[in-house]
Amino acid sequence: MGGTSPAQSAVEPEDLRATLSAMGSLAAAVWRVLHPSSLLLGAVVFLLLANFFKNRLPKNYPPGPPRLPILGNFFQLVFKEPHLSIQKYVKQYGNLFSMEFGVWSSVIVTGLPLIKEALVHQGHNILDRPMSPVRKRIFKTNGLIMSNGQEWKEQRRFTLTTLRNFGLGKKSLEERMQEEAYHLNQAIEEENGQPFNPHFKINNAVSNIICSITFGERFEYQDSQFQEMLRLLDDIIGLEVSVWCQLYNTFPWIMNFLPGFHRTLFSKWEQLKLFISHVVENHKRDWNPAEPRDFIDAYLKEIEKHKGDDASSFNEENLIFSTLDLFFAGTETTSTTLRWGLLYMALNPEIQEKVQAEIDRVIGQSQQPSTDARELMPYTNAVIHEVQRMGNIIPLNVPREVNNATTLAGYHLPKGTMILTNLTALHRDPEEWATPDTFNPEHFLENGQFKKREAFLPFSIGKRVCPGEQLAKAELFIFFTSLLQKFTFKPPDNEELSLEIRMGVTISPVEHRLHAVPRA
Repeated sequence: MGGTSPAQSAVEPEDLRATLSAMGSLAAAVWRVLHPSSLLLGAVVFLLLANFFKNRLPKNYPPGPPRLPILGNFFQLVFKEPHLSIQKYVKQYGNLFSMEFGVWSSVIVTGLPLIKEALVHQGHNILDRPMSPVRKRIFKTNGLIMSNGQEWKEQRRFTLTTLRNFGLGKKSLEERMQEEAYHLNQAIEEENGQPFNPHFKINNAVSNIICSITFGERFEYQDSQFQEMLRLLDDIIGLEVSVWCQLYNTFPWIMNFLPGFHRTLFSKWEQLKLFISHVVENHKRDWNPAEPRDFIDAYLKEIEKHKGDDASSFNEENLIFSTLDLFFAGTETTSTTLRWGLLYMALNPEIQEKVQAEIDRVIGQSQQPSTDARELMPYTNAVIHEVQRMGNIIPLNVPREVNNATTLAGYHLPKGTMILTNLTALHRDPEEWATPDTFNPEHFLENGQFKKREAFLPFSIGKRVCPGEQLAKAELFIFFTSLLQKFTFKPPDNEELSLEIRMGVTISPVEHRLHAVPRA
């Protein structure tokens, strides 16, 4: 029978102790050699090597400026005006070049032919939205703007249908715009001719249109809770492009443990989400699926319809994020464009006079502006388009991502490459515009008639063209015309207006005051 002798049992523990002792001595010796500075150097070398192998440029990739390990071209952008600092590289590398922003391999596309090729002809290959670490932390893959694939198709289709059902393109919604324009004019009248900051009055007016569709109600300009929501939205727009958030996008695993403005951004988004959640809960209390009152009611009905379908993207979380997207997009872009419009009118009084002369001739002082009058008012229409061109509020368009590896202008674009379309260069191209850097409504006029321009893409093009384009165009015309029908906008006495920008998710004018003089 096999077994272990007492002698063997006595020896083995001693051998084990000797082995462990030797290993401990070896570990101690290694630790003495590996000074903390050596460990730090090793970690840096490891990160550099990992970055090198991860980000080696593929064959036939678009050229671009030299990049730093890990940081890429992070410090080659001027953060105050990154869209302008990119333009020097267009001259150096041409209409298709690459840059790297932290984890993002990006390609900047310049010129109308290439932009059309990328977003229209190659639209099936360049369709997704890139998900930055900041956006992933806030939205995950939910909502209308940042979702991709089947989820995006479902959310977009439902949203467009629902917007139409609740008035998009119909007289009922236009009447809401006219009513809101009346309230805005009243709010400005209450300033009694004193200089005022138009920012949140305009935000409130424009936001009330999308709120009437999504929430089924408008909010008074004195509503403190709603004013707080608008201020949260405004803060978020600035914070998302802050250096702190750019660092979070580059080093999320480190920034998660550090304080900074990225944490403020996350907190403000949570407050906005909480606001939408409360609205949804209030809707549930008296919801009648047979009679949907607004977007939220219609979405609740869609959730009920797809109950039990695990493949469906219709759920309460997506409802909150899709509503947030509509609130954000339906407030910020149009209100910022209107603020630029009033600023340009105050700085160009001769153009303002021509707009007012056309208003007086076509609709007079008492008739409310309507989209039917737009065809009869080519100069006013041209001015609004020129405001969009010069305001340039989304200078590099909303980013896209290559979802299927493809070729553009002979260069290879791997899956996952972020695509930025250079609307700044397009809207200031001297070959397209007679006076590209000057506010000139004649860019959109020919023989006194309004002229559409192919090189004008503020709403983008292709499969992900802005779903609110029709709504925004109607709002811009009705609000702008109504404001100039009732007031003449001037710089306040002893105050100088400037075209200096505030950089954010959108480009807006810096805070300023205007003098609104009532017209006789």
